[in-house]
Amino acid sequence: MKIQSLIKSDKIIKIDPKDTLAHALSKLASSHDAAFVFDEENKYLGLINPYYCFIRSSSPANARAEHCVFHAPRIKTNFSVAKVAQLMDESKVHYLPVFNEQDKFAGIVSARRILASLQDLPVFKIKIKDVLKTKKNPLLTVYENDSIAIALSEFKKYKISKLVVIGREMKLKGILSYYDLIAYLIAPKEKEQRGERTGNKMSFNYQRVKNFCKNFVLTLTQEDTMEQALRLIVDKKIGSVVVVDSGRHPLGIITTKDFLKLIAQGNKGNILEITTKNLSHTNRQIIGGFFNPLNLWLKKVPDIVRARLFIKEEKQGGVFKVILSLFTKKGYPKVIKEEGKNLTKVLQKIKKD
Repeated sequence: MKIQSLIKSDKIIKIDPKDTLAHALSKLASSHDAAFVFDEENKYLGLINPYYCFIRSSSPANARAEHCVFHAPRIKTNFSVAKVAQLMDESKVHYLPVFNEQDKFAGIVSARRILASLQDLPVFKIKIKDVLKTKKNPLLTVYENDSIAIALSEFKKYKISKLVVIGREMKLKGILSYYDLIAYLIAPKEKEQRGERTGNKMSFNYQRVKNFCKNFVLTLTQEDTMEQALRLIVDKKIGSVVVVDSGRHPLGIITTKDFLKLIAQGNKGNILEITTKNLSHTNRQIIGGFFNPLNLWLKKVPDIVRARLFIKEEKQGGVFKVILSLFTKKGYPKVIKEEGKNLTKVLQKIKKD
């Protein structure tokens, strides 16, 4: 699947090079979000991202955007989704610029759009515990009564954007995101309310984590699947799911990054791309179960280097149209078409042909 169908060309957060970093960050909605910097001739210069402004560096809030830009990977319209997922994972930016064949800015692509379009990939059917085993870093936590200074130190030390918040009994209390602190970090240093004495004002760094973390956290168990976690992330528009045991003790965290890794890794060696139109959730599951067997079968067919399967549902499940295009190193692609009322039988016919 190519990234072209997932490009967003409107409602892009655009920033002037002379705008302040504080202004740019005020437009964002998460630690991995991005504001795109354009000059007066509408030339793309780079992007502003909280991770690179504060966690990887320490830019002042009043700095000009032109001095804080991050030169993120440039996506081309013919890139595969797997390649884009890999670049998002490596860059830690989930909103990347897209350029056409003439190297002109065509829009942006987001991790959320990618995940929403690929919810039924077979690679997501694995259990969460299998993913937790592959994580390089242990679960990073902070106590609810720790100071913000301690949390900020952890963010910087481990180059992360989220901390799981626990109580003294080691049970889950919430999630603290670096994004939750940005508004306070970029606020003027000497901001007082009327009637308030500076001597009585507690420094932000010494306030407690529990005053800033989100207490409502979506959770799953190790035995649940990555597919279940992804549906929560997409449907609830959140960035992570915490994995807990029966006593609500955190065991791990599943984030957007984990799904990007699976997409990048899961598509290695795949020669089959699937595109669907109007499919119901039930029928998407049927496709998911059909993907691996068909992909393995195609890899054994001599001279086939790539295959594209298009499936369209019409009349609310009354008719299914399927087109399989087989590409070889030389010559024109072979096209197989089938149509019928039973999706499973139509797919079986496609394989037999």
